[in-house]
Amino acid sequence: MTFNFKNTVLLFVCIFSFFYSFCQNQVLTGADQYDEYIPFLENKSVGVVAHKASRLKINNDIHLVDFLVKKRITIKTIFAPEHGYDGRADDGALLLDSKDESTGLNIISLYGKTKKPLPEHLEGIDILVFDLQDVGARFYTFLSTLHYVMQACAEANIPILLLDRPNPNGHYVDGPVLEMKFKTFVGMHPVPIVHGMTLAEYARMINGEGWLGENLKCELKIVKIKNYTHQTKYILPVRPSPNLPNTQSISLYPSLCLLEPTTMSIGRGTEKQFQIYGHPNFPESNFKFKPSANFGSKNPKWNGDICFGVSLEKIEVSDRLDLTWLIDAYNKLPKNYIFFKDSFERIAGTGKLRKQIINKVPIHQIRKSWEPKLGNYKKLRKKYLIYPDYD
Repeated sequence: MTFNFKNTVLLFVCIFSFFYSFCQNQVLTGADQYDEYIPFLENKSVGVVAHKASRLKINNDIHLVDFLVKKRITIKTIFAPEHGYDGRADDGALLLDSKDESTGLNIISLYGKTKKPLPEHLEGIDILVFDLQDVGARFYTFLSTLHYVMQACAEANIPILLLDRPNPNGHYVDGPVLEMKFKTFVGMHPVPIVHGMTLAEYARMINGEGWLGENLKCELKIVKIKNYTHQTKYILPVRPSPNLPNTQSISLYPSLCLLEPTTMSIGRGTEKQFQIYGHPNFPESNFKFKPSANFGSKNPKWNGDICFGVSLEKIEVSDRLDLTWLIDAYNKLPKNYIFFKDSFERIAGTGKLRKQIINKVPIHQIRKSWEPKLGNYKKLRKKYLIYPDYD
């Protein structure tokens, strides 16, 4: 074999160019850009809001807390959202305060005795780091955790350093805007089901619209995502909660969550959460599944019963909130069985949708009923965007 210096140099240049281009275009989360935020934390007492997905992918996939400890940052307290710091607790399971086994740090649960940090929790904290992975739906409770943490920090005059992350459903906006009479922890603000913002953008909107109340504004320092737009397709490296195991489930989540406050199973207790739906009293079909206790669902709906239903594992998900499966499920269940639960309006955010489904209003007319408030929200959203939009 003859050594060709010119060709070797050319090959090296091509490889270097490829990796340089890759690094230039690689999405870097706020957490990944540690040179941007470590200077803010040095010589301070720090609180951290984090969960299992709060990791630095670019730095050997280390957890943020472990990374900060390694950098000799003084962490006083960890705060954990729904599903807990380790991301293993069931949906809606209330959690006690605990300790992190690897660091010995105290973990304050923000989904237990309180959903808002108490003044004593914040004593001695100079700055609070917020790093959660959202999925872009109004009823995903990290938005409410963000609200209450901002409110508590504003009251205590503590700044928040928010490490932003991509929104995997940030490429569209859709659904009914929350009617405030249905305000709960699964929906606190007048936004549609799919809000189309990152948490940093959403935090700016909370501040800007005065949603913290009493003229409060939280001091925000934001570490922006690098190489990100609202058109960026981003695959989450770690599941954000126990029952969102993959990209398909995250894409289907805003639409299939409308089946949660019904008697339907959406796959909890299987390995196909938010990718299938069914009921024991559906007409018999080739597709069936049997929920049973598993990771993230100790007592799933229809535990141990065979459910007939529909698999959405391989469909192409459209960039809109899809009512097809809610309507299909309603039509398949015999009318002598209960379909809607009392909590449906908390998730739908409106008192109209249940009635529209029962009265068989066509989907295009249902969607048209959302348009006035949805259009106003889209204009409002534009004011607070940090990254180039999808249109």
